Amino acid sequence: MKSILTKILSCGILSIVLLSCSNPKEQKQFTVAEYEAAAKHMDRSLYSMVYNQVSESSFINGNNFLYSTTTKDGEKFILVNTNSKVKEAAFNHEKLAEVLSKEINKEIKANALPIYGVSLSDDLKTLNFTASRQKYSYNLESFLLSKNVSKRKNTSRNEHVSPNGKLAAYIDNFNLWIRHLDTNKKTQITFDGAEDYGYATNNAGWTKSDGAVLKWSPNSDKIATFQQNAKGVGMMYLTSTNVGHPKLEAWKHPLPGDEKIFTIERVIIHLENKPKTVRLKMKPDFQRGTTTDHIADWNNELLDAQWNKEGTKFAFVSGSRDHKIAHLQIADAETGKVASIHKEEVATYYESGVNVENWKVLFDSNEFIWYTEKSDWGHIYLYDLETKKLKNQITSGNFLVKQVKNIDEKNRQIYFSAGGKEEGNPYHNYFYKVNFDGSNFINLTPSKGTHSVTFSADYSMLVDTYSTTTNPPISVLRNGTGEKIIDLETADISELKANNWQEPVEFTVKARDEKTDIYGIMCLPSNYDESKKYPVLNYIYPGPQSGSVGTYNFRPVWRDFQAVAELGFVVVAVDAMGTPMRSKSFHDAYYGNMGDNGLPDNITAIKQLAKKYKGMDIERVGIWGHSGGGFASTRAVFAYPEFYDVAVSGAGNHDNRNYEADWGEKWQGLLVDRNIEGKSDGTTNYDNQANQLIAKDLKGKLLITHGSMDNNVPPSNTMLVVEALINANKDFDMILYPNKRHGYGNMTNYMTRKRWDYFVTHLLNAKPAEGFKLK
Repeated sequence: MKSILTKILSCGILSIVLLSCSNPKEQKQFTVAEYEAAAKHMDRSLYSMVYNQVSESSFINGNNFLYSTTTKDGEKFILVNTNSKVKEAAFNHEKLAEVLSKEINKEIKANALPIYGVSLSDDLKTLNFTASRQKYSYNLESFLLSKNVSKRKNTSRNEHVSPNGKLAAYIDNFNLWIRHLDTNKKTQITFDGAEDYGYATNNAGWTKSDGAVLKWSPNSDKIATFQQNAKGVGMMYLTSTNVGHPKLEAWKHPLPGDEKIFTIERVIIHLENKPKTVRLKMKPDFQRGTTTDHIADWNNELLDAQWNKEGTKFAFVSGSRDHKIAHLQIADAETGKVASIHKEEVATYYESGVNVENWKVLFDSNEFIWYTEKSDWGHIYLYDLETKKLKNQITSGNFLVKQVKNIDEKNRQIYFSAGGKEEGNPYHNYFYKVNFDGSNFINLTPSKGTHSVTFSADYSMLVDTYSTTTNPPISVLRNGTGEKIIDLETADISELKANNWQEPVEFTVKARDEKTDIYGIMCLPSNYDESKKYPVLNYIYPGPQSGSVGTYNFRPVWRDFQAVAELGFVVVAVDAMGTPMRSKSFHDAYYGNMGDNGLPDNITAIKQLAKKYKGMDIERVGIWGHSGGGFASTRAVFAYPEFYDVAVSGAGNHDNRNYEADWGEKWQGLLVDRNIEGKSDGTTNYDNQANQLIAKDLKGKLLITHGSMDNNVPPSNTMLVVEALINANKDFDMILYPNKRHGYGNMTNYMTRKRWDYFVTHLLNAKPAEGFKLK
């Protein structure tokens, strides 16, 4: 730890040296060539230097498996006979290249077929694919190529297509409409939608779109959705930068503590000859989900929602405003009557899985599966649907069930992913199956590493691809008990290594409590010399919904970690306490105090690493991050100025009272005034996370940035900090990007280079490369 005395002495010694040297040492001037050499380590072309990976895979008729792989000689399509364990070319590549060249009047090479969406018919005689945006069928015996022409109209990204592929639902003037894809006939199906009271509205404040949020019934005759009540909800405003009158962007955006926030009134729409709307007989729901800060996924699918196969009953989970209560209910599609099934209340926040909801109603067997972390670990439990009583716990132990992938009701087996059950890094992802009663627990992916899988339709086989941070992907075919059937591919990274690719250092150290293991990665310069001293750069994303590293699989490029390390830094990223994919108590580490940001764990991790890696200079430490990382990096130089010297902050949510209600109220709790003897003392429970309240403590260097049209984290978050810094008479640097959103768009490379320059200037005391432009 750097003491104040150390800093005073350092400054004094530096002053003496400067006064006594008639020829002070000149600053290093970085050259464009040095910056370009560093930038090569973040070039996306590095991904193409990893050969022999399995991609675009599919099972065929239960006995065959098709996949493609890119070798040093080009792309190949391979067919595997799962019975004979024979691998061979799926078709004559040269012949298809010849036929396709004639079709599109362009020379095509057999090792570079421009095809995708490739599949084989069950009889292995017809190859289906897309080329030049045209779908084709190719007879492998006659070599005849034919176009597949669809009479149906194309759908837009805002339309929601029915399971039978015949209908598309969309929003027009706050109401829902149906378009018949064969005839293009349009039918209005709701009629009382209005501004601030529209159907299927996709607006969560922090994200919004024109797509309709809904859940089709399996037989495509009903739609489960809602009418969003935004009346009285506060507005968010952004204005453009341009010559003349600025353009105003305004939308409903609730904030923590607001009296009015979004609520939804659930409805089921029947698409008979005359559409009718059945309003569920219940109070309005808060717009809350069990896995994300919205009730819609990226495809506009309504989350926490499930139909029975007949489309007569609709199951859903309601959440309380503060996320502490999750309530499973089932509605009758005809009457709208709602039955309460199961309710769980927790002290902090309820989640039903890692990015995927793991609850499921088993209508046929009158049971339901519920996910809970009540044992401090996320597990699944089996309940009786009629009595509502627990039948048995399905999984148990000190590990985390992440995602339920398949429920085989006939054989009463569940397939799921989990972390922490196997020895080693708990963030490695493994796949398992288990019986409903908890017996026959089988690891389907026993090899060490992070796994991704493709299952056959009947789950009797799977393609298992696994890797670690330092071991490239290996793909094998396994049977339904995890036994290897055949090796498929082992990735070749020889060309990657020939281009000076550097392995990241994966590490394990102790957390702030000196007991808990925390994990991360570190990137050293390729010319790292233990006898020299390198400033440390700390990349941070504090969560709480994800961490700085998150997944420990193989990557040719870890952001720009290695690139900036090449300039003379050691880069460290830590998955601190307060981030997910561990125990509930680990995740809850700083609930109610988001200002913590996991910074104590980042600091202790760096100190422990420096004891082993003597080249790390923890007297010179920088930190950077974006969004939540912008919040955390700014916090670092305010709250820990004795450790962090320089910060670069991007688009930070510096005070979550200025960010969306769903986020803040989940992780910080409902906004309340603090009271002394029944009277407000002028403070709130959100003060401990508000960066502007401790901006006066800045001692180092800070570059703070934001996009002026950021509709995810509004720039008012940064302006609060800027105002506080000015009032405290603090020097800082700022870049405000006109008309840019949360990710800065085409300004991303510009920002990356500015960050490099900032660290080079203030931690290396060097001059950045002049004229360098990151491509």
